[in-house]
Amino acid sequence: QYNYQSLAGSAGGRISLAPLGFSDILLEGGWLFGQVPYPLLFIHRANQTYLFDENSYNLMNFLEFASDKYIALSIDHSFYGFFFNRIPLLRRLNWREGINFKILYGGLSPENNPAINKSAMLLPMYANGVPLTYALNNGPYIEGSFAILNVFKILRFDIVRRFTYLNNPNVSAWGLRAKLKFDF
Repeated sequence: QYNYQSLAGSAGGRISLAPLGFSDILLEGGWLFGQVPYPLLFIHRANQTYLFDENSYNLMNFLEFASDKYIALSIDHSFYGFFFNRIPLLRRLNWREGINFKILYGGLSPENNPAINKSAMLLPMYANGVPLTYALNNGPYIEGSFAILNVFKILRFDIVRRFTYLNNPNVSAWGLRAKLKFDF
């Protein structure tokens, strides 16, 4: 019923930055060619739980952003104790520090944007008419976090900050997330 083509891909790896630790980097992107209804657009992975997810946007709401073209970069850097090992108590606890940075850039082409093309399927809205889903046409979505890793040998705690699209309804600029992660 719909005539379209989808192209998506990703590449990633680990880069050692000794003695400053290492970075896990993931670059991904996608492009839809042709007019498609809302459910076939790229719906970006959101996480509304209190568990940290390295592959999702931890302060993005479910269904908050949809695109027919996007590029995303995620960098998760572990300093592997470079700073904490200089503090005697933290060195004894064997805690590690890390940072995480995610940026998502994309948007809707005119043929898939219901604000421009009236034949395109409308994006979801709340019952009061406020949009639930947005296009990324006003710049990139950016979030970052500071992490304490190796707490009790298995826990990771992140203080997450959302930097853009703070005026969207029901969003938080800050969040605390946890993750079970075995890091020896």
